[in-house]
Amino acid sequence: MSNTLLSTTRPSTTPPLFEARPFSDRCRAVWDRGDHLLIGVSPGNSYFSHRRITELLLWSRQSFDAVDIVYADLHVDAQFTVCGYPAEHALRRADKEVKATRRRVRRGVEESGRSGVGIHALSEFGTAPAYLRLRRAVQDALETDQLLRDAAESMARSFLAARLPGDGAPSSAQLAAGVAYITAELPFFLDTPSLLGVPSSVSCYHAELPLTPVLFGRDEGLRAVAGQAYAVVRPHLGPQTDAA
Repeated sequence: MSNTLLSTTRPSTTPPLFEARPFSDRCRAVWDRGDHLLIGVSPGNSYFSHRRITELLLWSRQSFDAVDIVYADLHVDAQFTVCGYPAEHALRRADKEVKATRRRVRRGVEESGRSGVGIHALSEFGTAPAYLRLRRAVQDALETDQLLRDAAESMARSFLAARLPGDGAPSSAQLAAGVAYITAELPFFLDTPSLLGVPSSVSCYHAELPLTPVLFGRDEGLRAVAGQAYAVVRPHLGPQTDAA
């Protein structure tokens, strides 16, 4: 696993610095190619304010030729339904969150001034052959690969914790809804190049996810293609980092 922390230097008049930690040496090699950065945004995630998106896009100019943003709009209503909302209320709540997310993304892209940034709803890929192939692979693997299943359920529990009252464990129905939500996003962790027609790609998030070591750190089972990388990208925490 790579422990190298990549940092960038900007004048003080620019947005806050970000630092990046590719998950492995292979991920670092994909990062160094600089072909493409994928930013995934989930509804209800306060981290991705329009300002944070603007800053990420400005920062990305230093390392990447192209950037796409994909925001989740599938299975959002199911999250509310299994948490006790009536179906109609769940649909309205999900629609509201997705629209708010889309506005934040568009505003962030506009204020960054970076041209050519792709903005996509996850549902846009629902009939694409590459997406369908990858999603089937995920669904099949979840049935047979316990390590993958455990990681997906761990990620679902973390996601549901923000929506469930108290600190109780999710029910089996709630957990299933959470895994379905994650399953819809996983193709972009496996093979963004096939989905967006780019030579290679780095998927980024501000934390390592339970699925990261499963998809990027093993030699068997379902895992990312050679041209797909993952990196933790977060605001720079201070000057005490190793510059690349």
